[in-house]
Amino acid sequence: MASVKQTPAIGGTDRLIGVDWGTSSFRAYLLDGGGAVLDRREAADGILAVQDFDGCFERHCGAWADAHPKAPILLAGMIGSRQGWVEAPYCPCPAGAVEIVGRLTRHATARGRKLAFVPGLSWRSPSGADDVMRGEETQILGAAGSGRQVLVLPGTHSKWVEAVGGRVIRFSTFMTGEVFAAMSKHTILGRLMTGEGHDSNAFAAGIDASAEEGGLLHHLFRVRTAGLFARWPAESLSALLSGLVIGHEVRAAKASFAAERVLVVGGAALSERYAEALAALGLPAEIATADAAARGLAALARHIA
Repeated sequence: MASVKQTPAIGGTDRLIGVDWGTSSFRAYLLDGGGAVLDRREAADGILAVQDFDGCFERHCGAWADAHPKAPILLAGMIGSRQGWVEAPYCPCPAGAVEIVGRLTRHATARGRKLAFVPGLSWRSPSGADDVMRGEETQILGAAGSGRQVLVLPGTHSKWVEAVGGRVIRFSTFMTGEVFAAMSKHTILGRLMTGEGHDSNAFAAGIDASAEEGGLLHHLFRVRTAGLFARWPAESLSALLSGLVIGHEVRAAKASFAAERVLVVGGAALSERYAEALAALGLPAEIATADAAARGLAALARHIA
């Protein structure tokens, strides 16, 4: 069974190599034993753009691994999916750092480097519906505090999470980012849009519209008519659509996750949009500090026996 390390040292060393490797991006961190970022690498080498994962890892992290041969190497995100380097089976919720570390998947590279792939999390609702996340669990570990919290991790597939003492109790996924991208780039709604600048007034109008009768499928078409009848200029239609889909997400999640405050964990621009939407719907929001994934990887490493 994994044991908790009480000192900053990790497995006899004061360094950790942590990799957050997603579908479209690669982020790697050289961390000290307390989780502080000493160096970092970022590239557009997501798993869909890379065929030689071993070679990609060596290119970005090989020098760190050579300089710190005893440093644990943890990889999180879609790199551990069925489409990634090595599949790391999901860890069922409720789960925290101890349970996740207990399900690490080990692998040795062509050069003999020992890697550990972090499992994603799964949760089955009382109705029997399955949900999964992969990569967000490390961000949650790096951002969550003590007590009960509700977090939202916005993105292509936004995650709403109930956590207690840093352990994920349950979560729900909303395909908000993917719906926005599909609607704005691959349907008639996007024909009248120009640019993707943020218009706070149009965004707020979209949030308000999400409360009206008719549901999302009906509301989406008003983005088309708003352009046809010049209710909003072409450069504001993207913000109108964004407010509409985020508004629907927040209203649905608000009904499922009782919260007095929501912690938003994600990129700066998207986190700001979600904070706007949450405030408009009566939910105070706090935006987590940067590098939550790096802190989460360090938290996991401290539980490795």
